[in-house]
Amino acid sequence: MQFKLSDIGEGIMEVTVKEWYVKEGDKVSQFDSICEVQSDKASVTITSRYDGFIRKLYYDVDSIALVGKPLVDIETEAGQVEGPQEDVVETPAVSQEEHTHQEIKGHKTQATPAVRRLAMENNIKLSEVVGTGKDSRILKEDILNFIARQTGAILPPAPFQEIRPPPPAAVAPSTPAAKPKEKTSPPSIPTPVIPKPVFTGKDHTEPIKGFQKAMVKTMSAALKIPHFGYKDEVDLSLLVRLRSELKGLAESRGVKLSYMPFFIKAASLALLHFPILNSSLDENCTNITYKAAHNIGLAMDTSQGLLVPNVKNVQMLSVFEIAVELNRLQTLGAAGQLGTADLTGGTFTISNIGSIGGTYAKPVILPPEVAIGALGKIQVLPRFNHKGEVVKAHIMNVSWSADHRIIDGATMCRFSNLWISYLENPASMVLDLK
Repeated sequence: MQFKLSDIGEGIMEVTVKEWYVKEGDKVSQFDSICEVQSDKASVTITSRYDGFIRKLYYDVDSIALVGKPLVDIETEAGQVEGPQEDVVETPAVSQEEHTHQEIKGHKTQATPAVRRLAMENNIKLSEVVGTGKDSRILKEDILNFIARQTGAILPPAPFQEIRPPPPAAVAPSTPAAKPKEKTSPPSIPTPVIPKPVFTGKDHTEPIKGFQKAMVKTMSAALKIPHFGYKDEVDLSLLVRLRSELKGLAESRGVKLSYMPFFIKAASLALLHFPILNSSLDENCTNITYKAAHNIGLAMDTSQGLLVPNVKNVQMLSVFEIAVELNRLQTLGAAGQLGTADLTGGTFTISNIGSIGGTYAKPVILPPEVAIGALGKIQVLPRFNHKGEVVKAHIMNVSWSADHRIIDGATMCRFSNLWISYLENPASMVLDLK
């Protein structure tokens, strides 16, 4: 049987084969991983539909595979397949195989038939859902929560579970015979690994593909936008104190709390007052569409290059819920498994370039969005307080870019001032939280 590459949606007609998990002659069963492919939007692991033996691989690693064309030949037993396979590409919205045979890299997607049916009915790829059950099994609640994040639906609250702090570590009772602890030498500081420069000795040419190909297309479109830049600084001293108080509580709930959830929520609160920054402009520049949802993207540096997943419906989420979603996106990004749903639909973007270094930047707008912000690193610097005294302050620089065709400087300035006010006085956010 010729195992053909199915349609993975978004109008994608070709993908790059990144890794083969089988070779010719290997025995495979249903749901066994065959290969990982990458489009300009997402990576997907393809698994077998049949039990049998691999007889032919049609592509080498880094080759371009075409949708609807054979991927491998699998020798199967008679009766496994009813009738000849048609030379057609399945439609993602109705293809059960699309949901059943795509999985998280290196791990089978575990779910009951009822959960798989629920995912199929809602056109959800199981590879894009993080399972919370035993051995990462996907539960019905995981599907419902995924739907809620995509549509902004409000689900009934789960039964309250008391969050208890971890028990204190047992301390051995001291006895007169107990010997004082010997002084131990401080742990040795590991020597930093310095990457060696890559020098091949000769020039070489390679095709642009995958996410890099998508970046070329997006940035070429961004060149048509007249960018207006605006920069300022933020005193995060109070926010630094607040986060330090909440960090332990978030960790007790299994969530890492960074500053980014506060930055994202403050942006959403400010967008409520300046909705034109959460809009899009059509190609003919004749209509502005004001977006109801605040799908705020986060520029993420991954092994696959620059990706911009977004947190859906931030206007309906708490700071803690944003942190939970960011943890999920960062986990998928590190594994190279961000799905199409996570990478599309953004309405506003924040780039945290300060996590790598630097203070100011000139961020480039991601069409069809009309604004983007870049955050610098947080520095401890001297500043004057209201009494004229020099104090230690935690300062971060922010750089905004806006589409000057529809956004003027005054609007960008007022939005930035409001966003800064929420962060410099985080208690004020409580008044506007929904």
